[in-house]
Amino acid sequence: MPFCSIEFPNEYAGRGYSGRPERHALLCTSAPRSIANLALALALIFLAASVSVAKDFQGNLELKTTAFPPGSTIPTQFTCSGANISPALSWNQPPIRTQSFVLIVDDPDAPARTWVHWVVYNLPASARQLPERIPPGTAIAGGGKQGVNDFPQDGYGGPCPPPGKPHRYFFRLYALDTVLALRAPVHRQDVDSAMKGHVLAEAEMMGKFGQ
Repeated sequence: MPFCSIEFPNEYAGRGYSGRPERHALLCTSAPRSIANLALALALIFLAASVSVAKDFQGNLELKTTAFPPGSTIPTQFTCSGANISPALSWNQPPIRTQSFVLIVDDPDAPARTWVHWVVYNLPASARQLPERIPPGTAIAGGGKQGVNDFPQDGYGGPCPPPGKPHRYFFRLYALDTVLALRAPVHRQDVDSAMKGHVLAEAEMMGKFGQ
């Protein structure tokens, strides 16, 4: 691509300076479309980077507990063989459009069907944890509601498998772009139906228990 040399008056011109005008080199082109092509290429690179960042940000929701390591045995105090209290849970920053969270805990290894142990919905977008020992009932202090589990009761029902091989218990957290408009009594299927098309990100954690 050729260079053009263009003369501009020296900054001291008109002040008695008799030097030669300064010569500046400018990038020139005989093909104006090259500038448009360069601008398009830069725009595509920026767009690709933006999409990549957004995708990564929405896919990094993590659910954790201090009660047990992921994939290990759930301590007795969180089961029907003990105090039957809910474990403390925490999670990281969700996608920016998050309006609420849903938490579902279930046992896919139950004899007849997947057994639902805990249904939590409309946790506020600002929430980053659930403390240990959430009391039974529909309301959660600080925001959020509990639905009906399969025992049935409003709130948490810990692992309570029949004797035999340990069952797996999945804790799944969903970040939603809406707040669910549901009326009590609320069951897991109600939440599943209402949040379709509204899930921005999800996280999963599993523990085991057997008797």
